[in-house]
Amino acid sequence: MKTIKGKIGKNCKIGEGVIIDENVVIGDNCIIEPYAVITGHTEIGDNNHIFSHAVVGSIPQDLKYKGEKTKLIIGNNNKIREFTLINPGTEGGGGVTKIGDNNLLMGYVHIAHDVIIGNNCILANAATLAGHVILEDYVVIGGMTPIHQFVKIGEHAMIGGASAVAQDIPPYCLAEGNRAKLRGLNLTGLRRRFSDRKIIDEIKKAYKELFESGKPLKEVAKKLLDSENQYVKHLAEFVLNSKRGIPYDRKV
Repeated sequence: MKTIKGKIGKNCKIGEGVIIDENVVIGDNCIIEPYAVITGHTEIGDNNHIFSHAVVGSIPQDLKYKGEKTKLIIGNNNKIREFTLINPGTEGGGGVTKIGDNNLLMGYVHIAHDVIIGNNCILANAATLAGHVILEDYVVIGGMTPIHQFVKIGEHAMIGGASAVAQDIPPYCLAEGNRAKLRGLNLTGLRRRFSDRKIIDEIKKAYKELFESGKPLKEVAKKLLDSENQYVKHLAEFVLNSKRGIPYDRKV
């Protein structure tokens, strides 16, 4: 038996036992597998596949939440696997949890309130994002990895499995450990994205200047802002704007 009260788009397939509450809007060509629950003020785009027993849009696990109207917005072409839990935003955090396009959330992933996820991200089994976390595009999070609240992870960064991330991870970097630290660049991800080797070489050079030269981090980052390479410039801006700090081994 299904309970469908929300607005459903064209050509959607809804499995047995699915619950879709009245304030839910789902786009076209979506597949909702048996016993998934979609609730709250949730907007879901086209071509999404939500697997069995996922719970999407249930109230935030935040004691400050008092029932105010907040949103969960999910884009297009996402895969949300079994037993994933995704919460909407809170009034104090901006009111919205937002997930972009083409993301894969594997089984038992948790996305807490006020999280922002970009496009083409992969979160492996049981990855856990606390409130207010931001993931830029093409981020990969290994399985069993918790991300501390208010952490920001830059584009094309990769976090090793069973790590614990308490500080910001810059774009293009590889981090792992408990607590996670930078271990170098995510070269595999960069080679998949950029066919121009010169771009990768310039990012490598910037990484060494920032994290291996022993020079003051923000001083180096300010100089790199003048780079003509947009990716190097983004890396420098990320470092300068970090609020939780960058976890790297400082060389004296």
